[in-house]
Amino acid sequence: MQTRIPRLVLLLAAAAFCGEARADTEHDRLREALRSATMQTRQLEDQRAASQAKLAEAEKEKAALKAQIDAAKSEARRLEKQHREAVDEFNQRLTERDETLEKWKSAYEEAANVARAKDAERAKFEGEATAYKASTKSCQAKNVQLIKDGNEILKRYRSLTVGDAFVASEPLTGLGRVDAQNFLQDSTDKLLDQKATQ
Repeated sequence: MQTRIPRLVLLLAAAAFCGEARADTEHDRLREALRSATMQTRQLEDQRAASQAKLAEAEKEKAALKAQIDAAKSEARRLEKQHREAVDEFNQRLTERDETLEKWKSAYEEAANVARAKDAERAKFEGEATAYKASTKSCQAKNVQLIKDGNEILKRYRSLTVGDAFVASEPLTGLGRVDAQNFLQDSTDKLLDQKATQ
């Protein structure tokens, strides 16, 4: 546009020089055209300056928006990194919790096995204690019976007289001897019955 305006000005100036001889109206008309062209030139210059100002403002806005976009991208990358770190930390904690849980399960199983073994041992010892108590009662009862049988033998031995000894050793019928041997066998059987067994 700048090339068109100077041509117009030159044409107008040339026309003004050539046409001096022409009438005043022609001169006035050319002067008016020159004024009009000058005004148009000024208006175009003003429009160009306004357009350049708008372009500069648009460039500034573009730069500001680009800076905002870059900041937003940077913030998005930071947030994504934080998110990844948080997910990694959560997964690590979850893994540690699972490992701890497995350790607790293992320790619980071990404790339960020990408790079962101790319960089995206790039950065995209680069974043995019950058996020993029964055995002790049986031994005590047999001991009482042994004392009774021993006292009976001693009583018979103390009450033995010479006549009883003669009858027991009488060789002809041997009845006394059989009676003494039967008593001795019965007494031996009674004593053996009272023998403590485990």
